[in-house]
Formats: sequence, structure tokens, C-alpha cells
Amino acid sequence: MPDWLIAIVLGLIEGLTEFIPVSSTGHLLLVGHFLGFNSTGNTFEVLIQLGAILAIISVYFTRLWSLLITAPKDPASRRFIAAIIIGVVPAVIIGVAAHDFIKTVLYESPTLICTTLIIGGIILLALDRMKFQPRYTDVTQFSLKTALIIGLCQAVALIPGVSRSGATIVGGLLLKCDKRSAAEFSFFLAMPTMAGAFAYDLYKNLDQLSLDDAGLIGLGFIAAFVSAVFVVRGVLNFVTRHGFTPFAIWRIVVGAAGLVLLAIFPAR
Repeated sequence: MPDWLIAIVLGLIEGLTEFIPVSSTGHLLLVGHFLGFNSTGNTFEVLIQLGAILAIISVYFTRLWSLLITAPKDPASRRFIAAIIIGVVPAVIIGVAAHDFIKTVLYESPTLICTTLIIGGIILLALDRMKFQPRYTDVTQFSLKTALIIGLCQAVALIPGVSRSGATIVGGLLLKCDKRSAAEFSFFLAMPTMAGAFAYDLYKNLDQLSLDDAGLIGLGFIAAFVSAVFVVRGVLNFVTRHGFTPFAIWRIVVGAAGLVLLAIFPAR
């Protein structure tokens, strides 16, 4: 398969999986591994996230703009913005401190990715079947403490295969947020977190990028943007109706299939 087609496929995977709890990075690295696609420092997999970032910003632009213009006079808006900032901080600190280890060690272990996909799927499946009275049903009402704990959960997703949205959703469910608000807070955390990861990875690898890389990243970006728009617009209603069980089962199936394929076709 030519690299340009692989770039489009990976872009579609990024957009379709970034905002659901199945680990977009895990899927990208596994598919890239089995297709024999390698980018310098795994930069492609991070930089095409710009398409997904712009997709969610475009869908949520009205709400984001409302937050910004009401913040000077509305304490509730300021508190929600503070909650988002607090939720992002743990991933930023750990991500910067452990960046090289994550990219050169964890990203290079497809077995780890498959294992974390399965473990995360089992946890998500168990939590989705639990019955509890939610404490929060409105994402703007999360306490700062709740936001911090969810942010710590998000930091765990620096391990590929865990899933950023999956970790934040699990954290939200454990803190008795209802399914819809847990998923939506994951969206709000995604925007600054992914933008920061994109900017930092671009800074770290700018001297290693070439015009050929830019072309492939551009194709992946467009595919990620288009597919992510459709996902963001529909996933909250899907979660409200069906919960997280379909995603949990998908994680377990993909992780198990990946382990089987790795046993048959071990890394060279």
C-alpha cells in the first residue's frame, strides 16, 4: 500500500477514534506497525491530531466563544475555565517530563498497546454496567477537585493504548458523573491537551520534518478533520443511548486480535 493511502487511512482512524474511549494512538501505532509505516519519532501520529483538534473546536466554537465573552462577568464561566485548566495540568507536566521515554520506548511496544487496550476495555465494561446515582449531570458544574482527579486519570493515558478519552471517562464515572457529562468533559479537556501535545511535538521534531512528511501529514490532517466532525456531532447521543459497552468490547477484540497477529508475525 502506498504511503499516501496509508496516510489517509491513518487520518480516518485518528478522526474516528480520538473522541471515543478506544485509544486513537493505540490504533494508529498498531495499524502503522502492521502496514510497515514508520514516521520520524512517531511525529505523524501526533501531528495529524491537528485535524481532530480543529474538528472539535469547529463543532464547539459557539460554546467556547460564549465562555470567553461571559468569563469577565460570570463566576460560573470562570470556574469552568479553571476546571479545564486544572484538568490539563497533570498531563502537561508528566508529558513534558517523560516525552522522550514515551515516544522512544512506550510507543515502540505493540504488545503493551494491545495489553492496555484489553485491560482498559475490561475496566470500561465493568464500570458501564454499574448502577449508581450520578452526582453530576452538567459538565459545567464539576468541582475543581473532580476536574483535578479526572486530569490525573488523563495523564495515565500517556501510556499508548490506555486512551485519553477512556481514562477521563473512567475517572468521571468513578466520581459519579453521568455518562454524557463524563464524555463531554473529556471533549473539553481534549482541546488544550491535544493542542499542547501537537505544539510540543512539532517543536521537538521540527528539524526532522521534510517536505515529504508535510504532504503525508496534510493528507492525514484532512482525513482526520472530516471523520472527527462526524464523530463529535454524534457520539454524545450515542453514549446516552448505548453507554460505553460497544467501545469496551471493541477495545478487547482489537487488543486480542493484535496479540494474535503479533504472535504470528512478530516484530522484526
